Amino acid sequence: MSMILPLDGLRFAFGTLSVLPVKVSRWDREAARGGMLCAPVVGLVLGTAAGGVGLVLLVLGASPLLAAVASVAAPAALTRGLHLDGLADTADGLGSGKPAEDALRIMKQSDIGPFGVITLVLVLLAQVAALAQVYGESWARGVVAAVVSATAARLALTLAARAEVPAARPEGLGAAVAGVVPVRGAAVAVAAVTLGAAGTGALFGAYDAVRAALAVLAALAVAELVLRHCTRRFGGVTGDVFGGLAETAATTTLVVLTFAP
Repeated sequence: MSMILPLDGLRFAFGTLSVLPVKVSRWDREAARGGMLCAPVVGLVLGTAAGGVGLVLLVLGASPLLAAVASVAAPAALTRGLHLDGLADTADGLGSGKPAEDALRIMKQSDIGPFGVITLVLVLLAQVAALAQVYGESWARGVVAAVVSATAARLALTLAARAEVPAARPEGLGAAVAGVVPVRGAAVAVAAVTLGAAGTGALFGAYDAVRAALAVLAALAVAELVLRHCTRRFGGVTGDVFGGLAETAATTTLVVLTFAP
């Protein structure tokens, strides 16, 4: 295995999952495997940016609500709304109730239907409300919540790209990354992110450590349910499904992080 593969994987991850100016030099399955294994690293960077924006606003005297709005907007801006668009398209496809071929065609359309609009509004409201509550507790907990949720969101993509999860179409990002991640590699990524979240939560106490770990695991569990439903309905995953999974995981993480002891 080439020694530059880790770098190729990082380039693939940041080049496909963010708008950061990273040149993707390889698009083969090997690079895609490294990229999807590195997806949580992208989440860590985007989450840090989101938490940083929220912290700056709080220092300048803004309310926790405004800081939460900015923290939700930052990852959306740094991905050009990629995951939010995928969430809306997936909701439209699932909500259509049509056979897989017709549902996939609906998802490819440029407009957003009623199911997509409703889902976007509810998800964004839930994310902002949860973050505002955590920022209200302390700026540090709010920053940690932004980082953990963004990282867990991209970890859900690593799991969705694991072996034996098929692509719904023969083309597109979904087809490029479907089934590239070995199950063992996905398990290692889950363990690393969960332990990292627990370690960060431990800065605030034992309960926060457990809550952070449970938030990651709950996010993955809910994303897995959505993934299985989408693979049954569409015959596999698409780039839109990946986006929907990321937003589902992020929202679940934030909601769990609001639970009181």
